[in-house]
Amino acid sequence: MDMAYLIATIIKIVVILLVFSALAGLGTYFERKVLAFMQRRLGPMYVGPYGLLQIAADGIKLFTKEDIIPANVVKPIFKIAPVITAATAFMAAAAIPFLPSFTIGGYEVKPIVADVNIGLLYIFGVMGVGLYGPLLGGMASANKWSLISAARSAAVFISYEVVTGLAILAPVMMVGSLSLVDFNNWQIEHGWIVWYQPLAFILFWIAAFAETGRTPFHLIANDHEIIDGFGTEYSGMRWGLFFIGEYANMFFISFVIPLVFLGGFGEGTFVDALLFLGKMSFFFFFFLWTRAAWPDVRPDQLMWLCWKVLMPLAVINVVITGIVMM
Repeated sequence: MDMAYLIATIIKIVVILLVFSALAGLGTYFERKVLAFMQRRLGPMYVGPYGLLQIAADGIKLFTKEDIIPANVVKPIFKIAPVITAATAFMAAAAIPFLPSFTIGGYEVKPIVADVNIGLLYIFGVMGVGLYGPLLGGMASANKWSLISAARSAAVFISYEVVTGLAILAPVMMVGSLSLVDFNNWQIEHGWIVWYQPLAFILFWIAAFAETGRTPFHLIANDHEIIDGFGTEYSGMRWGLFFIGEYANMFFISFVIPLVFLGGFGEGTFVDALLFLGKMSFFFFFFLWTRAAWPDVRPDQLMWLCWKVLMPLAVINVVITGIVMM
C-alpha cells in the first residue's frame, strides 16, 4: 500500500471524527436558536457572546457528569450500545465525498475516505446496523419503558430502511452505479436527478426523518413522554454518544440528499462547492424547522404511512423507471 495514501486516509478519518463531533455540538446550538426564533424566545444567550460558549459548557457537563450504571442492567451490552450508535454514524461517512477534489502543493486531495463502487449500499448498510444501538440500550436496561421504546425504535428503523432502499433504487438504475462520485459525474452530463425522479426524492427525504429519528417521526425517544425512551437509564457521556450519533447522522444524510438528487458538488469549482454546502445546510435546517412546526405522529400512523402509502409508491416508481429504461 502506498504510504502517502495510507497517511492521507488516516488524516481524513481524524478530520471527520473531530469536525463532525464538533458539528454535533454546534448543531444543538443552531437547533436551540432556530426553535427559539420560531417560538419567539431567545435561546442560548448568556454563556459567552450570543450564547456560543453554551456548546463548550454542554460538552464539559457531559464529560464530568457522573456515569451511573444501574444495578440490574446487563452491563456489557448496556455499555457498548451507545458506542454502536456513534461508531456506525461516523463509519457511514467513509463513502461520502464532502467536497470536490482540490490540490495542495501538487498533491490532489479527495475529500472522501473510500470511493468504493458500492458506496450507497455501504452507507445504508452501516446506518442500518446503527439501529442496534437504541435496541440493545433499551433491552439491556432494567426498565420496561426503555424496552418498549427500543422495540418501537427497531420497528421504525426497519420499516423505513425498506422505503429508503426502494426510493434510492430508481436513481441507481439510471446511474448504473452505487458510488456517490459517479452520481455527481452523471448529473454533470445529464442534469439533476430530481427532475427525472421527483417521487424518489420526496420518498427519500421523508424516510430520512425516520432514519435519523427526527420530528415528525421522533418515536425513538419522544419528547412528549415522561421518560427519555431507550436512554432513560443513561447519563453522562454514554447518553452523549447517542446524541452525537443522532446529529452526525443528520449531517451525513444532509450531504447524501444533494449528492444523489441535486447535482452534488458539480464540476468542483469554488462556486459549486459553496452551492453544495448551501444545499447541505438547507436540509440540515429543514430537520430543525420541522421540529418547531410539526407535531409527532403516533406509531400506528407512522407504520400506516410506511407500509400502505410510501412503500407502494416506491415500488410503482421502480417499476415505471424500469419500463421507461427498457
